[in-house]
Amino acid sequence: MKHCRVGGDYVKVLSANTGGNWLEGLAPQPPNPGEEPRPDAGTQEARRIVSDLFRCNNLIVLSGLGTSMCVHPHPGGGAPPTMKDLWERVAARVNDAAIAGVANFEQVLANVGYAGEANNIEALLSRCRLAESFLAGPQRTLVNSFIKLAEQEIAEATNFVWPNHALPVHTEFLRRAARRTNRKSRTKIFTTNYDRCFEEAGRQGRYVIIDGFSHTSPPTFDAVHFTYDIVRRSRESDTQDFIPNVFHLYKLHGSIDWTRDEATGEIYKWHGTDKPLLIYPRNSKYELAFEQPYLEIISAFQAALREPNTGLLVVGFGFNDNHLAEPIMSALRSNLSLKTLAVGPWLAPWVHCEQHGPGEAETNRYLKRIKELANTGDARLALINCGFEHFISYVPDLAAESDMEQHIERLRRTEQI
Repeated sequence: MKHCRVGGDYVKVLSANTGGNWLEGLAPQPPNPGEEPRPDAGTQEARRIVSDLFRCNNLIVLSGLGTSMCVHPHPGGGAPPTMKDLWERVAARVNDAAIAGVANFEQVLANVGYAGEANNIEALLSRCRLAESFLAGPQRTLVNSFIKLAEQEIAEATNFVWPNHALPVHTEFLRRAARRTNRKSRTKIFTTNYDRCFEEAGRQGRYVIIDGFSHTSPPTFDAVHFTYDIVRRSRESDTQDFIPNVFHLYKLHGSIDWTRDEATGEIYKWHGTDKPLLIYPRNSKYELAFEQPYLEIISAFQAALREPNTGLLVVGFGFNDNHLAEPIMSALRSNLSLKTLAVGPWLAPWVHCEQHGPGEAETNRYLKRIKELANTGDARLALINCGFEHFISYVPDLAAESDMEQHIERLRRTEQI
């Protein structure tokens, strides 16, 4: 089975130009003397797709769990958790007698009648919320205690980003995606992740992040802030220039540094809060998404998808959240100028030793629909099979590094000596 190796990873591309098949490139061949090495067909098609997308007037990025998996643990900190990691972490806490009257994790599963697949923490919490509606007495108290413990563990596990955490992939992605000319709108990054990867990468790169919070202390959420922009006013003239390093960040499921004031209902950004404002993984995410502040952010996502000449990059997101996948599919039907690219490491059919699978573009109904439309000639749609860290090599460097960015990089190198 042939593969296209890019950046140390195998990459496959499917678009309207690949004849209904995943385009696989050969490993790079050494050039003949005097010849420049030429990229294979898979690399060329991937670069063309990404370049067209990033040149749209409006650029939207939908980021999921996959964009955090490339982050290396900070010394003394933990790694980004997968769903399996969260399941094992919660199970270990319960087995260590963290809940009074509960002997082990299996007792919790039995009390709520969970018969689903192991390691699916979202399905388990969904079952627990359902059990709350019909259980009573000590059994309901047990379930409530378990839900609180599980949510606490999830919040702690996803709080893995430290100050000055090394985030080379996120930093490079912002350098290429967030710096756009004044003729184009600001990049809008929507993420389902609770972590602070984009915030910390933006801080290290000296970006201004418009995330709906005020510049007061503590920062307070108000959707009107998304309508503001940052300009540089010259002392010598009346001209006002938009500064280059600005992007919008929308956290669709909340953040580990958000908290709600129970008295006023206002939402603050507060590092170290013990009650983070999050939409925890369970099947009621759709209903919770219509509460504030999530309603404002979901509305902004839907409105952005309707804008003309828009490019949508979906990276590290598995199209498993219906409240986000459905607006995308609706926009694809109605917005003929919406270009969409889905990027993930398991989209194409895969073989690993004796294991194999058809790929998410066959098993997920939304991705399958995108694949079918591309195969029938819809030039707006494409799929690239690779991880976030390897996708960076395809993102065009449309703007040269500014003097400030070069200065920051020099300072960072000297501080590490």
